[in-house]
Amino acid sequence: MRETTIRLTVAMCKADELSAPDRELCEAAVAATSRAYAPYSHFSVGAAIRLEGGVIVTGANQENVAFPSGTCAERSACFYAHAAYPDLKFEAIAIAARGTDGALTPTPTAPCGACRQALLEYEMLAGHPVKVMLVAADEVATVPSVASLLPLAFTEF
Repeated sequence: MRETTIRLTVAMCKADELSAPDRELCEAAVAATSRAYAPYSHFSVGAAIRLEGGVIVTGANQENVAFPSGTCAERSACFYAHAAYPDLKFEAIAIAARGTDGALTPTPTAPCGACRQALLEYEMLAGHPVKVMLVAADEVATVPSVASLLPLAFTEF
Protein backbone atom coordinates (compact mmCIF):
# COMPACT_ATOMS: atom_id res chain seq x y z
CA MET A 1 0.00 0.00 0.00
CA ARG A 2 1.10 3.54 -0.74
CA GLU A 3 -0.05 6.61 1.16
CA THR A 4 -0.14 10.19 -0.02
CA THR A 5 -0.44 13.25 2.15
CA ILE A 6 -2.41 16.14 0.70
CA ARG A 7 -1.76 19.59 2.15
CA LEU A 8 -3.41 22.90 1.49
CA THR A 9 -1.84 26.22 2.29
CA VAL A 10 -4.37 28.97 2.97
CA ALA A 11 -3.20 32.56 3.40
CA MET A 12 -5.50 34.64 5.61
CA CYS A 13 -5.36 38.43 5.45
CA LYS A 14 -7.42 41.59 5.69
CA ALA A 15 -8.72 43.02 2.41
CA ASP A 16 -6.47 46.08 2.73
CA GLU A 17 -3.43 43.77 2.75
CA LEU A 18 -4.21 42.54 -0.78
CA SER A 19 -2.63 43.98 -3.91
CA ALA A 20 -4.76 46.59 -5.66
CA PRO A 21 -5.82 44.17 -8.47
CA ASP A 22 -6.77 41.46 -5.96
CA ARG A 23 -8.69 43.93 -3.80
CA GLU A 24 -10.56 45.14 -6.90
CA LEU A 25 -11.46 41.53 -7.76
CA CYS A 26 -12.73 40.86 -4.23
CA GLU A 27 -14.80 44.06 -4.32
CA ALA A 28 -16.31 42.94 -7.63
CA ALA A 29 -17.29 39.60 -6.06
CA VAL A 30 -18.93 41.38 -3.12
CA ALA A 31 -20.81 43.70 -5.50
CA ALA A 32 -21.97 40.68 -7.53
CA THR A 33 -23.75 39.28 -4.46
CA SER A 34 -26.36 42.02 -4.95
CA ARG A 35 -27.25 40.51 -8.33
CA ALA A 36 -28.01 37.06 -6.94
CA TYR A 37 -31.51 35.66 -7.32
CA ALA A 38 -31.89 33.63 -4.16
CA PRO A 39 -35.57 33.68 -3.09
CA TYR A 40 -35.39 30.14 -1.68
CA SER A 41 -32.09 29.89 0.17
CA HIS A 42 -31.64 33.62 0.87
CA PHE A 43 -27.91 32.90 0.47
CA SER A 44 -26.47 35.31 -2.11
CA VAL A 45 -23.14 34.43 -3.70
CA GLY A 46 -21.07 36.54 -6.06
CA ALA A 47 -18.01 35.54 -8.06
CA ALA A 48 -15.55 37.65 -10.01
CA ILE A 49 -12.96 36.27 -12.42
CA ARG A 50 -9.94 38.22 -13.61
CA LEU A 51 -8.89 37.30 -17.13
CA GLU A 52 -5.70 38.16 -18.98
CA GLY A 53 -5.36 41.88 -19.55
CA GLY A 54 -7.22 42.70 -16.34
CA VAL A 55 -10.72 42.01 -17.71
CA ILE A 56 -13.10 41.23 -14.82
CA VAL A 57 -16.24 39.16 -15.35
CA THR A 58 -18.80 38.55 -12.59
CA GLY A 59 -21.58 36.13 -11.87
CA ALA A 60 -24.13 35.52 -9.13
CA ASN A 61 -26.13 32.50 -8.05
CA GLN A 62 -29.47 32.14 -9.80
CA GLU A 63 -32.02 29.90 -8.09
CA ASN A 64 -35.11 28.28 -9.53
CA VAL A 65 -38.01 26.53 -7.86
CA ALA A 66 -36.87 23.43 -9.76
CA PHE A 67 -33.63 23.40 -7.73
CA PRO A 68 -31.38 21.59 -10.22
CA SER A 69 -32.23 24.26 -12.81
CA GLY A 70 -30.40 27.05 -10.97
CA THR A 71 -26.68 27.72 -11.10
CA CYS A 72 -23.98 28.82 -8.70
CA ALA A 73 -22.18 32.14 -8.95
CA GLU A 74 -18.86 30.52 -9.81
CA ARG A 75 -20.23 28.57 -12.79
CA SER A 76 -22.31 31.56 -13.88
CA ALA A 77 -19.12 33.64 -14.00
CA CYS A 78 -16.79 31.08 -15.56
CA PHE A 79 -19.19 29.99 -18.30
CA TYR A 80 -19.91 33.61 -19.21
CA ALA A 81 -16.21 34.52 -19.11
CA HIS A 82 -15.26 31.83 -21.57
CA ALA A 83 -18.29 32.44 -23.81
CA ALA A 84 -17.59 36.19 -24.01
CA TYR A 85 -13.76 36.06 -23.98
CA PRO A 86 -12.75 32.62 -25.32
CA ASP A 87 -9.16 33.67 -26.03
CA LEU A 88 -8.43 35.16 -22.59
CA LYS A 89 -7.06 32.86 -19.91
CA PHE A 90 -8.29 32.90 -16.31
CA GLU A 91 -5.89 34.46 -13.78
CA ALA A 92 -7.83 34.57 -10.49
CA ILE A 93 -11.29 34.21 -9.00
CA ALA A 94 -12.82 35.82 -5.92
CA ILE A 95 -15.96 34.51 -4.24
CA ALA A 96 -18.12 36.28 -1.64
CA ALA A 97 -21.37 35.31 0.05
CA ARG A 98 -24.09 36.98 2.07
CA GLY A 99 -25.99 34.89 4.58
CA THR A 100 -29.71 34.93 5.28
CA ASP A 101 -29.19 38.08 7.37
CA GLY A 102 -27.84 39.94 4.30
CA ALA A 103 -24.37 40.42 5.79
CA LEU A 104 -21.16 39.02 4.37
CA THR A 105 -20.49 35.63 5.89
CA PRO A 106 -18.19 35.70 8.94
CA THR A 107 -16.05 32.91 7.49
CA PRO A 108 -14.96 32.32 3.90
CA THR A 109 -17.39 30.38 1.68
CA ALA A 110 -15.72 27.89 -0.65
CA PRO A 111 -17.15 26.71 -3.97
CA CYS A 112 -19.20 23.51 -4.11
CA GLY A 113 -17.73 20.41 -5.71
CA ALA A 114 -19.43 20.98 -9.07
CA CYS A 115 -18.02 24.51 -9.24
CA ARG A 116 -14.56 23.32 -8.24
CA GLN A 117 -14.62 20.80 -11.08
CA ALA A 118 -15.92 23.38 -13.59
CA LEU A 119 -13.29 25.94 -12.53
CA LEU A 120 -10.56 23.31 -12.74
CA GLU A 121 -11.40 22.86 -16.42
CA TYR A 122 -10.59 26.54 -17.05
CA GLU A 123 -7.46 26.38 -14.90
CA MET A 124 -6.25 23.48 -17.07
CA LEU A 125 -7.18 25.50 -20.18
CA ALA A 126 -5.18 28.46 -18.83
CA GLY A 127 -2.13 26.23 -18.37
CA HIS A 128 -1.22 27.79 -15.03
CA PRO A 129 -2.58 28.00 -11.48
CA VAL A 130 -5.63 30.22 -11.02
CA LYS A 131 -5.58 31.92 -7.62
CA VAL A 132 -8.76 31.58 -5.53
CA MET A 133 -9.77 34.25 -2.99
CA LEU A 134 -12.64 33.57 -0.59
CA VAL A 135 -14.01 36.81 0.83
CA ALA A 136 -15.54 36.94 4.31
CA ALA A 137 -16.70 39.88 6.41
CA ASP A 138 -13.33 40.62 8.01
CA GLU A 139 -10.82 38.53 6.10
CA VAL A 140 -9.89 36.95 2.79
CA ALA A 141 -8.64 33.38 2.47
CA THR A 142 -6.38 32.80 -0.52
CA VAL A 143 -5.34 29.47 -1.99
CA PRO A 144 -2.82 29.16 -4.80
CA SER A 145 -4.99 27.32 -7.31
CA VAL A 146 -8.32 25.72 -8.07
CA ALA A 147 -6.55 22.34 -8.14
CA SER A 148 -5.51 22.85 -4.52
CA LEU A 149 -9.22 22.92 -3.59
CA LEU A 150 -9.91 19.69 -5.46
CA PRO A 151 -7.25 17.06 -4.80
CA LEU A 152 -7.65 13.83 -6.78
CA ALA A 153 -9.83 15.70 -9.26
CA PHE A 154 -11.58 14.14 -12.20
CA THR A 155 -9.36 15.12 -15.13
CA GLU A 156 -8.36 13.69 -18.45
CA PHE A 157 -4.99 12.67 -16.98
